Amino acid sequence: HADQMVRGSVVLPAGTGKTVRVAVIAKDAKADEAKAAGADIVGSDELVEDIQKGIMNFDVLIATPNLMGLVGKVGRILGPKGLMPNPKTGTVTMDVAQAVNNAKSGQVNFRVDKQGNIHAGLGKVSFSKEQLNDNILTLIKAVNRQKPAAAKGRYIKSAALSLTMSPSVLLETQELMDLR
Repeated sequence: HADQMVRGSVVLPAGTGKTVRVAVIAKDAKADEAKAAGADIVGSDELVEDIQKGIMNFDVLIATPNLMGLVGKVGRILGPKGLMPNPKTGTVTMDVAQAVNNAKSGQVNFRVDKQGNIHAGLGKVSFSKEQLNDNILTLIKAVNRQKPAAAKGRYIKSAALSLTMSPSVLLETQELMDLR
């Protein structure tokens, strides 16, 4: 249902195991703050022009609220690629340093698709059991906190874990619902 759409982001304690390239659309002091925080690309008008030309050397795009009008010009390019900044996922913020640190340290965005599924990468094969367990529990707690008040009954009906190309392992859903 439309009123049961869950969307958010969570910083995984063990990260995702990937290096993330972060671009920030900001001006003046916020641009300096983003560079100091470790953003790979920082700009405003010139970065938007690069995006219009099809040059996108980043995995995450962060923007300040006052420049969202500028980002709106390239919304048709960013939207289908899943790169459009959004306040719900923490990519439209005045605290760009914190957003850059979150993106670099393993922030995962999740949302419910039309069939009611949530997909998220939680780690790599090289992670220890404890690291994977911490990441899984953190994501499940974040989903449970985002559960809409209108959703009655069991929100998580089934859950499974799998490697990229492997059979899945079903999880006990009652235990997942009890996690907060």
